[in-house]
Amino acid sequence: MRISVVDVGSNTVRLAVADARNGAPLPVHTAKRRVRLSEEVGGDRRLGPRAVERIAEAVADAYEEAERWGSDEPFAFATAIVRDAPNRDEVLRAVEDRTGTRLRVLPGEVEAELTFLAARRWMGWRAGPLGVLDIGGGTLEVAFGRGRLPDFAISLPLGARRLTREHLPGADAPTEAELKELRRHVRHQLRDVAARVRWEGPVTMTATSRTFTQLARLCGAPAGRHGPFVDRALTRKALRTAVGELASLPAARRAELPGISAPRATQSLAGALVGHTAMKLMDIRELTICPWAIREGILLRRIEGDMEWWSGEPVPARQQPAAAAKLRLAAQV
Repeated sequence: MRISVVDVGSNTVRLAVADARNGAPLPVHTAKRRVRLSEEVGGDRRLGPRAVERIAEAVADAYEEAERWGSDEPFAFATAIVRDAPNRDEVLRAVEDRTGTRLRVLPGEVEAELTFLAARRWMGWRAGPLGVLDIGGGTLEVAFGRGRLPDFAISLPLGARRLTREHLPGADAPTEAELKELRRHVRHQLRDVAARVRWEGPVTMTATSRTFTQLARLCGAPAGRHGPFVDRALTRKALRTAVGELASLPAARRAELPGISAPRATQSLAGALVGHTAMKLMDIRELTICPWAIREGILLRRIEGDMEWWSGEPVPARQQPAAAAKLRLAAQV
């Protein structure tokens, strides 16, 4: 059986096609299309008509490509840039009207649980009690657990794109006062979660997402061309140096650094600052970079035949914690 997933993010729409064999998603084909939705977000976080058009075209292309590769119907979902938009429902209806595809919007806590599931499968049981950090464009996901699914999972509004827009409006030349205020904001948001992670004392801490992968490369980790099985790590000490380096450069110059892509250059400083602050508060000296994340978590769910978790309507924000608890319960039955 061949399965696939379409991930609508703030910068790209990604397609992952995999063979479902022996309980693992074996990669067959990946593709991405740049949509740069963050450029189409207004001050009120609404997505305009051009953003809807970009999403619709990219999703339609991804579906056609998945069909060419012999996949069944992809699971298509949108991340925080769509989920948190005030006109989210209008965007989802417009995309469905134009493509016939119904984009799903998962609660942040569910995204964290799916990412944890993928990291656990990649790292294996020898990793012991496992913690996972994932910095996206709109949110930071944190999860911890001793088993297959996390004991707790949370999503915080600490994404690299969001913080850049809200706290570093002059991102090309941030002042010391702006950086200090951003650190204070991140510490305030992370205080209770960091205390929980320290109390749990995970044996292994991992990081997923493009943000962490690029920061690890900046700090000396092997390039992506060496494949997913090469060990990659990110130390707190190296990341602290990277924060200073990124802060000293305008966005255009940041894109010249190893690992930092042009579309993410502007938000790379905020991502680095969040990552370093989280590591410091959680007393983490080193993160293991995990190549599997939410897309692989979704593929694993599909392989396991657990379809209930994504068959319903998008969950309103006020119901997100209950939805996450339901997902944990369903997985344990």
